Amino acid sequence: MYQVALTRVSRNAKVGPIPVSTTEATTCPPACGLAKSGCYADGGPLAIFWRKVNERKAGMAWNSFLQEVKALPKSQLWRHNQAGDLPGVGNAIDTQALAQLVKAQKGKRGWTYTHKPATPENIEAIRAANAGGFTVNLSANTLAQADILAATQAGPVVVILTADAKRAVKTPAGRHVAICPATLSEKVTCANCGLCQLAGRKSIIGFPAHGIRKRAASELSQAA
Repeated sequence: MYQVALTRVSRNAKVGPIPVSTTEATTCPPACGLAKSGCYADGGPLAIFWRKVNERKAGMAWNSFLQEVKALPKSQLWRHNQAGDLPGVGNAIDTQALAQLVKAQKGKRGWTYTHKPATPENIEAIRAANAGGFTVNLSANTLAQADILAATQAGPVVVILTADAKRAVKTPAGRHVAICPATLSEKVTCANCGLCQLAGRKSIIGFPAHGIRKRAASELSQAA
């Protein structure tokens, strides 16, 4: 099915010491604007580890991963997919597999991000996941796209910003975009923030482009 690695204690400085998963690249949608340029997971140590997951030299099969998630402590904050996307090859979401994950992580505080396109079927699956307690953030490449995704009311929204973004901004429709706190202070990590896990939050979270391909990501965020 899908190959997934679960790292019990992340060594990523921005994430902090919480569990984090990495899913095979077949789940990444071609519709993602970062697919060919700008994806931070395509470079550095994460890219090396992701390659091992893709080659099935690291990680485990989907059903084994679900058992590992189920065994996490109650109320555990954890991030799904430092690389990879929701289950489902390409642009489509595997609704059955996503429902399995939502069930497995019940009682935990998991969250993730998706670039799967906002088709009616995908939106329905994302909405169900958020309602079931697993926070799925819809990822936008531009502020205009963030408005479109927010209008679906399927879940919280995040958006790419230029690499030099330091202050809150507004979308074209006037929605508030807060800068990810972990990008503004070395004292803040996902482990002690948890903002992206709040499915009911009102603010869109903006992530300044980062990684070795941040220039391409910055350019994408400014696309018309």
